[in-house]
Amino acid sequence: MSRVVVVGASQQARQTIDAIDQRGADTVVGLVDDATDVASELGGYPVLGRIDDLPALIGSHHLEAAIVTIGDNWTRGLVVERIAARCPTLAFATAVHPSAQIGARTIVGPGTVIMAGVVINNDGVIGEHAFFATSSSLDHDGRMGPFASLAPHVATGGSVEIGAFTAVGIGAAVVHGVTIGAHTVVGAGSTVLSDLPASVVAYGTPARVVRSRAEGERYL
Repeated sequence: MSRVVVVGASQQARQTIDAIDQRGADTVVGLVDDATDVASELGGYPVLGRIDDLPALIGSHHLEAAIVTIGDNWTRGLVVERIAARCPTLAFATAVHPSAQIGARTIVGPGTVIMAGVVINNDGVIGEHAFFATSSSLDHDGRMGPFASLAPHVATGGSVEIGAFTAVGIGAAVVHGVTIGAHTVVGAGSTVLSDLPASVVAYGTPARVVRSRAEGERYL
């Protein structure tokens, strides 16, 4: 059991705290957030300070791990990079809601958040700091790059590959064997029937590329 600090005092942080608390494998100590009053709290836990306070907080609160709960994939990556540089001894925790199902031989990278009702079937590989929202699914032999995300009720067929930092919108469906490149955004409710390249925005049924997209461009 690790003593965990949650980075980002957002609604996603509340959900992540709930997953950690319900599973009971780790203990949440508090949160840090650059935009939040240090005297405030979220989900019954205190906001201990800002991200730059982490080196001191590790000692004063006996912190062993952090988990970054920022919805925008690119921003989450920047914050993880910042924490790793300032706090090289601090591990990254993984949050898995107890109602989630993870198949045999599936590898889940550190820092990943897996919410209630998620299904990740057998022989998958999940990169670090990925995010699976409520009731999303990745079928057998799926591959998901670091910092990628599936919104609520996304469904994929088997052997799907999703690139790093890519975001698949709420309720989208991705058929068997499709590859989606890195830094791509798939619109809500889309049906992806064929491969999509990196760094584009695509939506519709079937999903079609509507424009290019720069790395780090916000989508939330």
